[in-house]
Amino acid sequence: MNRLAGEPSAYLRQHAHNPVNWQPFDDAAFADAVARDVPIFLSVGYAACHWCHVMAGESFEDPAIGAYLNQHFVSIKVDREERPDVDDAYMAATQALSGQGGWPMSVFLTPAGKAFYAGTYFAPEPRSGQPSFRQVLAAVQEAWTERRDLVEETASDLAASLSQPLWQVRATVMSPAVDLGTEHESERGAAPGSEWAAAAELAVSAMAQAEDTVHGGFGQAPKFPPTPALEFLMRHAASASPSAHLAYRMTGRTLGAMVRSAVFDRLGGGFARYSVSADWSEPHYEKMLYDNAGLLQALVHWIRLAGSGAPDAGRDAGHVEGSVPPNGPSDVPSDVPSSVAPLGVAEAQDAVRATVSWLMEEMRLPGGAFASSLDADTVIAGLHHEGASYRWTRAELDTAAATEALDSELAAEVAAMLGVASVGSHPLHAGRALTDAEQAAFDQLKPALLAARADRIMPARDDKVVASWNAMLMAALAEAAMVLEEPAWLRAAVELGEYLAQVHWDGQLSRVSHDGHARGIKGLLEDYAACANGYLTLYAATGDTRWFDFAGELVGAAERDFIADGVVLNRAESGGPRAEESEAGESAGGVPASGGSVAGLQGSRFADPFDNATAAGVALLAQAFTSWAAYTGSAHHRKLAESMVAGVPELARRAPRSAGGLLSVVEALAAGPVELAVVGPAGTDRAALVRTAWESAVPGMVIAVWDGGGEAPVPLLLGRGGAHTPLAFVCRNFSCALPVSTPSELLALLT
Repeated sequence: MNRLAGEPSAYLRQHAHNPVNWQPFDDAAFADAVARDVPIFLSVGYAACHWCHVMAGESFEDPAIGAYLNQHFVSIKVDREERPDVDDAYMAATQALSGQGGWPMSVFLTPAGKAFYAGTYFAPEPRSGQPSFRQVLAAVQEAWTERRDLVEETASDLAASLSQPLWQVRATVMSPAVDLGTEHESERGAAPGSEWAAAAELAVSAMAQAEDTVHGGFGQAPKFPPTPALEFLMRHAASASPSAHLAYRMTGRTLGAMVRSAVFDRLGGGFARYSVSADWSEPHYEKMLYDNAGLLQALVHWIRLAGSGAPDAGRDAGHVEGSVPPNGPSDVPSDVPSSVAPLGVAEAQDAVRATVSWLMEEMRLPGGAFASSLDADTVIAGLHHEGASYRWTRAELDTAAATEALDSELAAEVAAMLGVASVGSHPLHAGRALTDAEQAAFDQLKPALLAARADRIMPARDDKVVASWNAMLMAALAEAAMVLEEPAWLRAAVELGEYLAQVHWDGQLSRVSHDGHARGIKGLLEDYAACANGYLTLYAATGDTRWFDFAGELVGAAERDFIADGVVLNRAESGGPRAEESEAGESAGGVPASGGSVAGLQGSRFADPFDNATAAGVALLAQAFTSWAAYTGSAHHRKLAESMVAGVPELARRAPRSAGGLLSVVEALAAGPVELAVVGPAGTDRAALVRTAWESAVPGMVIAVWDGGGEAPVPLLLGRGGAHTPLAFVCRNFSCALPVSTPSELLALLT
């Protein structure tokens, strides 16, 4: 029997009517495999995945394949967004077995959950020397029945090799300088600050070597938004480091390339997942909440940074002075000529407004939370067409113009500047900044194009709510509201905060909800850490202490449940079931009572320091500890954060573009972080000080605003009440300046 119809995941429900007897990833599925003594076919994907749809249509909807799977296997479907721990564990196995990874991911397991054969997409017939899916199924079934000992030996060996991670991030007050493995500060013989600075310089240098100066971004096709790396580069650009100017220019060029490209939906707003082409001209059209939350925040931070001017104004753009990172290049690289213009502040503001508009109109759910994604495909007459909702022919531009009685030459002009050729359909791709005249022409045609697109079938939406992604967006909306002075966005952030607190929290955090009800597993490290950061940002923007108090609960829970024996974990040490666990040992969401109950998940217990599309959970937690320490004065949490970034020098050497999250925390710690208290009666004078604070690009600064009456609501405000006129108190590195009362004085302290 197919058991997916009642699942909260849209991806799983998409497969509820397949002839395959799919089961969710739960204890019952594994027990079934044990009882029948058959292998498990594990299929992992997500709702917006184009090739997942392709394989589903070709194979999972085929009655003959369904019958074969049902006879010889127990088939399990997993939504990688709902269970990233499962995805991570079996992706490691897939890469080890096949040398590649991706989605859909197809893994064959023993009944104990150990992988022995794996791949990604399998076609219905042999292609390019690769077997068909039917051939793979037959070969696996034959190996299981005829060579069982060899299969189980392979599976056990692989499980053993993957059971311990390559990296272990430590969080301990006793040994704050433990490396991602081993090294103590006393053994390194250098102060953390100097090593961190050298690591940051090395990372900037390595990123400069990987920059695509022709098209913008890093590396070649496929090209993904490097969101965590951009946050590091912006924090570094705000410092006094030798390579600050280089970091500033790389950030501006990368953001400029993306915003002017087909990856950014210049009609409806929002960013697609990535570009298939190196020049950003051909998107992979799925729109993910996590990408847009991260890029929204990056754009807001760029507005602050670029609005304050280049970090090294007055210096020769082709020359960067400074010390040399140990074991690094012989000098800090100078900026290089590039055909990509940095993103302008006005362009960034337009992109922010368009993205927030898209989020509010297309992704917001009843109750104030936000959906996970829009599909890459549009389903027309039962067939999947990738990107069909977003592509245009020249004839369609002409028709849109004619419908609104616009000059036919206008459509020709827009087609030429946005890459819509006379043959075929194309995304709107400028690939450069538009002139004022070109922008005016596009703005004139835009309403007609939007009206035409409104008549199209649009991609399906995955309505599940993921705690971490929504928390990231909550922080981004709150910051955007303060920087761009949009109170409605702050109200949306508050409503989102109310939803997460009421629906996802009952003393522990749920990762997923659907239709206003929490479902499935307890939150993972990234959920707890992202929520802690999100609520601290919401407190900074609103001054409402309930958000500060809730952030404190989350910080405490994260420390208690995700740090064991000084090692940071991905899954809570205290176990997987929620409070509503059934007597059968399954949670109400149908997940294993413990992530460790499946042998293949052993390695996914430990947190990974490397970023993916978002900053690593380790980095998010280190940032939460850093901010909490700044607000409360907790030396304990600062030392925890410092211990978690102790391995940054090694990370920067090995994979700098994947270490942006932890490098960002290093920049915040190096900057203090700055602690800012604005105290005094509400009014224009206090508002001017608060405005100056939010316009500052100081890395990792925490902000507390209070009218000064009664008991101080947070520790940072202690002893600072009673002022009759607004004052700003600035502290960093355990030292405080005299309070100031004017925006110009505050700006001087923040630069």
